[in-house]
Amino acid sequence: MSINVLFLPDQITIQAEPGELILDVAERAGLLIPTGCLMGSCHACEVEIEEDNPICACISGIPSGIDSVTITIYSDPVW
Repeated sequence: MSINVLFLPDQITIQAEPGELILDVAERAGLLIPTGCLMGSCHACEVEIEEDNPICACISGIPSGIDSVTITIYSDPVW
């Protein structure tokens, strides 16, 4: 069952499978999420799902059991 993923602030929507890494989904959508370690330690790839606590896109998957999700990508000039 595919899930509609809306990336903010770019307003880009793409279909994803539950469990698919957020970083991979963003890349398929043509979006860049800065990365560092790709293990969740450096927190360079932090995003917010549905205005919740920040999570690392490199180790976090698309949630299951929902029809759609909104993910906010932040721009950090340091990364």
